[in-house]
Amino acid sequence: MKILTGNDLKTGAVVWWTGVGWSLDVNESSDVGDHGAAIIAREEGAQNVFASYVVDAEKTADGVRPAHIKERIRALGPTVRPDLTLKPADPDAINWVI
Repeated sequence: MKILTGNDLKTGAVVWWTGVGWSLDVNESSDVGDHGAAIIAREEGAQNVFASYVVDAEKTADGVRPAHIKERIRALGPTVRPDLTLKPADPDAINWVI
């Protein structure tokens, strides 16, 4: 599975491509297949997002899980303040970054 991440142009927040727009929740990500570069060009051109790129991920019963540790941290939030992390539906999400 290939998904897109980037930063919201107005807020700088980490966002994930849903297939029709951008979301703060990685679990709303859609598989872009081989179309990632075209979507990035269109969305950055429209100034909806910046610094976007394609991410390898897998879809599990608990939601979307990015393959690389960097994107797992981007999906969950800070690792030093668990009280500030995002809370995805995956009960094992806290172990993604360990």
